[in-house]
Amino acid sequence: MTEPTTTSTRVQRTARLQWVPIADMRVNPLAQRDVNRAWVDRLAAEFDPEQIGTPTVSRRGTHWYVIDGQHRVEAMRQMGWDDQQVQCWTYLDLTEQQEAEMFLRLNNKLQMHRFEQFKVGVTAERDEPVDIDRVVRLQGLVVSRDGVPGGIRAVGTLERVYRRTDAKTLGRTLRLIRDAYGDAGLEAPVIDGIGFLCGRYNGELNDAEAVKKLGATHGGVNGLLGKAETIRRQTGNAKAQCVAAAAVEILNRGKGGKKLPSWWKATA
Repeated sequence: MTEPTTTSTRVQRTARLQWVPIADMRVNPLAQRDVNRAWVDRLAAEFDPEQIGTPTVSRRGTHWYVIDGQHRVEAMRQMGWDDQQVQCWTYLDLTEQQEAEMFLRLNNKLQMHRFEQFKVGVTAERDEPVDIDRVVRLQGLVVSRDGVPGGIRAVGTLERVYRRTDAKTLGRTLRLIRDAYGDAGLEAPVIDGIGFLCGRYNGELNDAEAVKKLGATHGGVNGLLGKAETIRRQTGNAKAQCVAAAAVEILNRGKGGKKLPSWWKATA
C-alpha cells in the first residue's frame, strides 16, 4: 500500500475523497464483520446525514468494497437510497488482504467480536490467526459459527491455548477431543481444559489410551463436564482447571498402567 507523502506544510493521504454510488457498493464477508441487523435498524430509524461520517471503500473491478462504514451504508440502502451517492475515502485496487488489514486497523479501538477479529485476521494474513486456522484445518475441523460439522466457535479459547502452549499442543488437544467426543466436545471449557492437560502431561500422555478412556466416560463429554463442575464446587478453582483435573481422574481409573500425577499435586 502506498505510504502517505509529506511536504513542509501538510500530510497528504493516499485515499481520496470521492462521491460513490451506493448501488455500486459491496461488502466482502472475508474482510468485514457480520452485519448487525438491529444496529442497521437503529441507524435507519435515527438517521441524520450530519452524523454518517465518511465511509472508507476500495474499488476493485466495477464495484466499491466497503472497508469501514458498512452499517451506515446498509442503513441508507434500507431507507431506499440506492440511487444516491455518498462521499467516501476511496482507495483503488487494494487486495482482499489489504482491505482486511485496513479494516482491523480502522477498528482497533472499537469493541469487535473475537470471531470477527479472527476471521478478518485470517484474510489479512496475520501470523497468529493464520497459524491457528492452519492447525484447526489439519485436524479436519474448521473455525465457524454456522453449525457446520467440525465447526469451532470458541475462537478466544483457541487463541488462549495457542498462546499458553504452542501450535503442536493445540493440534493435539483438538485431536483428542475430536476422537473422544466428536463435535459435542468442541466447546470452550473442553478445549481449554484438555489444552491444560496436553500442555502439562506432554511426555506422559498416551493419546490412544486417553481417547479410549475419555470416550468411554459415562455420559460422554457431559460426564466429563459434570465431574468438572463437582470439582469446581468443591475447590472453587477455574472451570478449565477443573476440566483438566476431571480428565486426569478419568485417565487414572482402573488397575495397572502408568498413572498421571494428580492435577492439584502437579499444580502445587
